[in-house]
Amino acid sequence: MIVALIAACEIGFWVLLAAGLACRYLLRMPRTGLALLLCEPLLEVVLLVATALDLKNGAEPNWTHGLAALYIGYTVGHGHRTVQWLDGHAAHRLAGAPRPQGPPRYGMPRARHETRVWLGTLIGAAVATALLQLAIRYVGDPDRVTSLEAWRYTAWRAAGIHGLVALAYWIWPKKAPATGAPAEPDLGKERAGR
Repeated sequence: MIVALIAACEIGFWVLLAAGLACRYLLRMPRTGLALLLCEPLLEVVLLVATALDLKNGAEPNWTHGLAALYIGYTVGHGHRTVQWLDGHAAHRLAGAPRPQGPPRYGMPRARHETRVWLGTLIGAAVATALLQLAIRYVGDPDRVTSLEAWRYTAWRAAGIHGLVALAYWIWPKKAPATGAPAEPDLGKERAGR
């Protein structure tokens, strides 16, 4: 049941996002669009309540409960940035706004950007850990919560790996191409020459 609810929440996230952006930019109803976008956190509340009720009704804590906690954590850590990014692109394509600026590509600005993204992952891991800890205390039986404890380590392992990727941008910053030199090879010309 929990896996189906996670899938429904993910589908609901994208449906609400599409409906909110369509109302904002296609139908010229910005308040309705904003209201739809603000309904998205309710999906995580529904998932959280359903997971708690499932445990309360005696369900054996398993990987689905841990996955629900990670999903909620990810949404808290990265959901706002995802919505903001898509809103900027929708405004550009549907309302004639300027093209949104992408992340920096080179040097220390790119390293700072990657660190900010990693902070979202840290927030997600912290939220997932807090939810898993609450579930562990709620169940109250150390023999039944080993799968939930394993998900805590999964959350922090993912945050650690992402942290190493972000750190790599600080240690080995990507250099901008030299002025006048092509940034990337033109594969179209290479194929045409064959």
